[in-house]
Amino acid sequence: MRILYIDIDTTRADHLSCYGYHRKTTPNIDAIAAQGVRFDNCYVPDAPCLPSRSALWSGQFGFRNGAINHGGTAADMFIEGKDRGFRSVYGNTNWMTCLRQAGLRTITVSPFAERHSAWQWYGGYVEMYNTMYGGMEGADDVTPTALDWIKRNAKNDNWFLHVNYWDPHTPYRTPLDFGNPFESDSLPAWLTEEYRQKCWGGIGSHSAQELHDYPGDPKMLEAMLKRYPRLPRSLDSMDAVRKWIDGYDTGIRYADEHAGRLLNALADQNVLDDLVIMISSDHGENQGELNIWGDHQTADEPTCHIPLIVRWPGMGSQGRADPAFVYPFDWAATMIELVGGKVPSNWDGRSFASAFQNGVSKGRPYLVTSQAAWACQRGVRFHAGGEEYLCLRTYHDGHKYLDPIMLFNLTVDPHEQNDISSQRPDLVNLAMKLLTDWQSDMMLTSRTNVDPMMTVLREGGPLHTRGKLPKYLDHLRNTGRQVMADRLASLHPDELK
Repeated sequence: MRILYIDIDTTRADHLSCYGYHRKTTPNIDAIAAQGVRFDNCYVPDAPCLPSRSALWSGQFGFRNGAINHGGTAADMFIEGKDRGFRSVYGNTNWMTCLRQAGLRTITVSPFAERHSAWQWYGGYVEMYNTMYGGMEGADDVTPTALDWIKRNAKNDNWFLHVNYWDPHTPYRTPLDFGNPFESDSLPAWLTEEYRQKCWGGIGSHSAQELHDYPGDPKMLEAMLKRYPRLPRSLDSMDAVRKWIDGYDTGIRYADEHAGRLLNALADQNVLDDLVIMISSDHGENQGELNIWGDHQTADEPTCHIPLIVRWPGMGSQGRADPAFVYPFDWAATMIELVGGKVPSNWDGRSFASAFQNGVSKGRPYLVTSQAAWACQRGVRFHAGGEEYLCLRTYHDGHKYLDPIMLFNLTVDPHEQNDISSQRPDLVNLAMKLLTDWQSDMMLTSRTNVDPMMTVLREGGPLHTRGKLPKYLDHLRNTGRQVMADRLASLHPDELK
């Protein structure tokens, strides 16, 4: 048994051509999808980076493992306390440990643990290759290490190789000599001048005017724009929007190019035909939705809906699209079972191994998503009346226009432009009931009496907004947005003390 996991950071499902995107962003991944199963409704339970991978590797919601922020108390998993044994529960039950117990040698090529000081993430790995640049790697920095490992080890049996690419993540770093594969392709149709102007009048980190986080040192901004020429300064025109979206899509295309190099190397070693291949991401990326550009700040559709493609020769049906609601740790539980292991009893991940083997769909009735690094928010993704909905409950707005409750009909409004919560109170009530049921289940099954979302709020909110408001209000007032500054100040008086 040989397994390759290609993990492409910051990749939303609907920008992959095998998911219907009109640009040919992923020809190599498309070929794998045609040979395997494309999961059309896979959502991360906790976003963004550190919470997402903590959930996947622990098999637990962030509510239960404790890691939901990028800093503060809730950036670390819950301490086990006096009952901790010689090895921790996480050490005994994480995903890689389960695969090792099933007989696989586990290897990662990734800087992730160092980027987030998430050292527990290494748990269960036999070989760990840190590519050294803390998530600022280009594919050129990652592929040589992976190819070297493949050359030396691919013909051995029973291994799991995780390779982590970062190219779709800002700042867009694809080498200029790669060109722009999409210069003749249209933008997504929903990105119009009218919508750009609406965003220009908005606020928040990574909004149309504040495209590169909160305003800071102008010299640092100039240095970044010089170093990364695929980035526009702001989205002051549709040409700038095109440059921005082209930069993101080119990052995906470049990662796909390097994924192809891995596959070619495995073919040269005569192990590709029976290789299990998993392709996914840690989270998606808003590209204009809710006036968030090139960041992952919410618990919504573009941030939490990720690709999941699995090719398992002889299993799962060829070229099948699976519509079931699943979390990434549901697939992790399924993989453990398929390789002959046992899913730990403390996992929230649910195996659907039998259904997968038989080429049928099996998922959850609804999903709950979470965000606490840029905003404090939970989402409920559900079906009703034959249509698809997302309801967002916001506890901290991340200094942008996010109402406490928002509802979107994703069937007709996949880019979240029309909040229909006031028109459909029945669906809001349904979503809030589902969220309450989920929260109750989490509290009853957690080892602690703590909802880590409340910890984040009590400590001053999401890491990336802490201490930023006073200077940002000054910036808004200095750029003619006094009304917006006053509104934001009224919503967050505790942050101005």
